[in-house]
Amino acid sequence: MDTGKISVNLNAWRIVEKVCENPESYGATVKETRLGARVIDFGVEAEGGLLAGKVVTEICLGGLGKVEITYGEYGGLILPSVSVYTDKPAIATLGSQFAGWRIKVGNYSAIGSGPARALASKPKSIYKEISYRDEADVAVMVLETSKEPPEGVIEYISEKCGVEPSRLSVVVVPTTSVAGFVQVSGRVVETGIHRLARLGFDPKAFIDAFGLAPVMPVHPDAVEAMGRMNDAILYGGATYYTVAYDDDEALERLTARAVSSASKEYGRPFIEIFKEAGLDFYKVDPDLFAPASIVINNVKTGRTFTAGAVNPQMLKKSIGL
Repeated sequence: MDTGKISVNLNAWRIVEKVCENPESYGATVKETRLGARVIDFGVEAEGGLLAGKVVTEICLGGLGKVEITYGEYGGLILPSVSVYTDKPAIATLGSQFAGWRIKVGNYSAIGSGPARALASKPKSIYKEISYRDEADVAVMVLETSKEPPEGVIEYISEKCGVEPSRLSVVVVPTTSVAGFVQVSGRVVETGIHRLARLGFDPKAFIDAFGLAPVMPVHPDAVEAMGRMNDAILYGGATYYTVAYDDDEALERLTARAVSSASKEYGRPFIEIFKEAGLDFYKVDPDLFAPASIVINNVKTGRTFTAGAVNPQMLKKSIGL
């Protein structure tokens, strides 16, 4: 896999530049910090919306994926849905989109994702696993937060990425916003890839990937919102992967274990499970963080493996229907 000419930060920077030319049309606002960094708000104080969520998702993917807002029918319930596809699955998802950087500076904390991770190597193990590094002179960070980052956070991110603050763009999107719900459902492909990688599948074997997940009705309470967001993928996320793999028997076993129904916690709304875990993600069964269904096509043998199914009943239960 030749990754030398791929820069997720330069790709995302181009998307950010387009947004900054006309932020109003994206439901966004743009501010410049004292240090010269740009903060692009897609829902903290800005209006945000479906288009904002689509753009944030494409930024998270480092410009290596396409995102569309479509619709899906879930047991008679029609919901807006996010479709995502990429021909660079490992870099776009694990190398960029994955929420793998926990930002904590003073009293400020946020979950960090997006291209800037590739400059700071957060976490290093993933970049070693996918054999990728980015050497851009610009950085784009995505923060899931309801608070804009203070100057200390700007300095911290810039330093870790090795760029000047004036060459940093920080995208902020709260979990309790429409854009927040869209960009989480837009992680459906990444969720499956991350799960398979944790089970021992070589992420460099992915050729392309496609996924679809519903955008659940928004809830103003952060914990309720977190529950619905996760249910969208655990019970509504459908994924399709093309891979080049040498061992069909191993691939069949991996596929069966890479869906949410393989978890002992499957069958309850995520909010119940989350509350029992004391609102600590690390105490939730990691097997649960997976899409509802997976289809994997192995181009080396022509065989196809499937597991799991979308669960409309649980989606309805999640939103109180």
